[in-house]
Amino acid sequence: MKKSSSITRVRYSETDQMGVVYHGNYAQYFELGRTEWLRELGITYKSMEKKGIILPVISLNCTFIKSALYDDLLKITTTLVKKPMVKIEFSYEIRNENEDLICTGTSILAFISSKTGKPIKCPEDLLEKLSF
Repeated sequence: MKKSSSITRVRYSETDQMGVVYHGNYAQYFELGRTEWLRELGITYKSMEKKGIILPVISLNCTFIKSALYDDLLKITTTLVKKPMVKIEFSYEIRNENEDLICTGTSILAFISSKTGKPIKCPEDLLEKLSF
């Protein structure tokens, strides 16, 4: 399936007193990976919202393997798990600059109509760009 990689550097504000990334920040790293994955297809959250589509996260999982530290350069690899229907599912791997695996995770988001608040099918333009 379609993969994308994003790079970010751990900022001081993302760490605890020991210089270790606070666990809650990994959800933001996954979001960075997801938004860049979409951007590489020429799609943004902003453009979907203009079409009346929102993408709330309905499931998030993270397995911590090694600590990420202040000033580490992190590579977030985001992979589409399967063809999106009403939901879209991603898997993630985060590695430091030494290629050490820091964490893995998954997220599931639902395509929701901002007008009705009800689930809708994946937009056709996204499916076309994925060549399904």
